[in-house]
Amino acid sequence: MAKKRLKKEKWTLSFDPYLKNLVIMEARKKGIYPVNFLEEVLREKFNPYGYTDVKDSITHVRKMRKSSEEKTDAEFLKEIREWQKSQS
Repeated sequence: MAKKRLKKEKWTLSFDPYLKNLVIMEARKKGIYPVNFLEEVLREKFNPYGYTDVKDSITHVRKMRKSSEEKTDAEFLKEIREWQKSQS
């Protein structure tokens, strides 16, 4: 019996040409297709356990750190240690 092939959905996205060029440039830097780059960004952004899918941990930590600039480094590290203890 022949298997049915999954039907792929085709999407067309229209957005700002500047943003499109930015996505293409970042994808080229990473050596991947722009679609794959967009998938990575969306996974990292919307996955509730996003830290497991993070490709570039340094960039991820910088974003986290930037979002909490009012805290000192010591407070930031203390918060991370407390979080790690609570997860175990």
